[in-house]
Amino acid sequence: MAVPVVFFGLFFAYPVAAIVGRGLRQNGAWQFGALGDVLGDPDIGQVLWFTLWQALASTGLTLVLAMPAAYVFARLEFPGKSLLRAVVTVPFVLPTVVVGTAFLSMLGRGGLLDDLWGVRLDTTVWAILLAHVFFNYAVVVRTVGGLWAQLDPRQEEAARMLGASRLRALRTVTLPALGPAVAAAALMVFLFTFTSFGVVQILGGPGYATLEVEIYRQTAQLLDLPTAAVLTLVQFAAVAAILAVHAWTVRRRETALNLVDAAHAVRRVHGAGQRLLLGLVLGTVALLILLPLGVLVERALDVPGGYGLGYFRALLLSDGGAFLVPPIDAVGNSLGYAAVATLVALLVGGLAAAALTRRAGRFTRGFDALLMLPLGVSAVTVGFGFLIALDEPPLDLRASWILVPLAQALVGVPFVVRTMLPVLRAVDDRLREAAAVLGASPWRAWREVDLPLVRRALLVAAGFAFAVSLGEFGATVFIARPDNPTLPVAVARLLGRAGDLNYGQAMALSTILMIVCVVSLLLLERIRPLARGTGTAGTPLDRTGAF
Repeated sequence: MAVPVVFFGLFFAYPVAAIVGRGLRQNGAWQFGALGDVLGDPDIGQVLWFTLWQALASTGLTLVLAMPAAYVFARLEFPGKSLLRAVVTVPFVLPTVVVGTAFLSMLGRGGLLDDLWGVRLDTTVWAILLAHVFFNYAVVVRTVGGLWAQLDPRQEEAARMLGASRLRALRTVTLPALGPAVAAAALMVFLFTFTSFGVVQILGGPGYATLEVEIYRQTAQLLDLPTAAVLTLVQFAAVAAILAVHAWTVRRRETALNLVDAAHAVRRVHGAGQRLLLGLVLGTVALLILLPLGVLVERALDVPGGYGLGYFRALLLSDGGAFLVPPIDAVGNSLGYAAVATLVALLVGGLAAAALTRRAGRFTRGFDALLMLPLGVSAVTVGFGFLIALDEPPLDLRASWILVPLAQALVGVPFVVRTMLPVLRAVDDRLREAAAVLGASPWRAWREVDLPLVRRALLVAAGFAFAVSLGEFGATVFIARPDNPTLPVAVARLLGRAGDLNYGQAMALSTILMIVCVVSLLLLERIRPLARGTGTAGTPLDRTGAF
């Protein structure tokens, strides 16, 4: 556990404490009186209420729409499944400024969803909620679907043979086993939407703001560091409380699991019910995922005088304005940074998950919750904190390229831990004990017992870490060097400049980012777990891992 503790201490706790401390300490004295002033402001109270409300609504809507897809991808085989699963993950890497523009063009302001079922609701709110579902759909599909694919289907089949209906078997057998995975997915979606920045910044306008948007406004626009520090502490406290409640509720839902090779649980589509469910999922993906992505591609090809590749060719040129290098160089930068960030996230997250599997107690549960904090603390705060804290030897990293992948890895580690932990904790301890009795070292026991069972979860975790690293924007925008921009930073810079050429180049870069994500995830999909990892298939496991 030493490596994860040191990593989070140096590259998360230290920078965040530095920037918050600078905001609360003015003229050599602590300004704690700002707490009451800020929290007593009715405008801040409105921001807090909207932040909580939209996060709860976004999480519920995402679970409702994505759970059927988690089942379809986990248990059904159909043509184009691997490609579609990769496409579903693409929203994770798209810059929020681009997605906001796409949703504005589709929904508009003024009537498409202004009056739904007689309930008056601003189109802006619907745009924010649907954009959040667009981004977080893959979290539920991959987190829940990854465990669902390894559940032994014979348990549900046994319940059906004893007279239970399909719905009752799902409710009494499958959903309790999936409880920790569903809770983990809900937690990640809630944290992402609770700290939403780009989506609300673009779609909300001046009328709607989350805590993250308000922190950015107070820091970058008003230069009011004390208010920004107070809001950061409020956000931190809220996230810590959410994590504590989550850990308590999940511990009460631990149950037994049977894990099998995922390939053994997949069946071809049969029956009217499965065909209808597959059709509904494909329709949802088409409207919610493919339509916004199609809008981006159409805009990238919509050059003056018709459709063509003019905006893509323009990426090869350097104008000396927004970039010191041609914008196309951002592709190589992003791939390199994301690869390093993924390796760091897998190393730190894998070690943390292994340590949490083998230890118990309040300290372990507390550390488990702390691992999720990077998803719930302002990325703006982390980015500024990097610049302020990591500027003196021996941690003077401001001019080092490693600063960007370190910031990206902070967001990837929670996904690695959340994805691997339930499977690691579901491995029967007796298998490890038997390996040790037979003379296997702890490393060999992990390699021979744990790794074959968690290899699929490891690949899912790698895909998540790579995707979120490619698309990380909040912290990277402050630390990426002008001569080494990432794709999201390059897109944001182009969108910040006037002119059709800059806008078209931004859409072209977003399309390239989308293609890179799909290709990378398809390559990961082709890596299969070793067959020898199925030797314990169907063996009753003593416990599950609690997220």
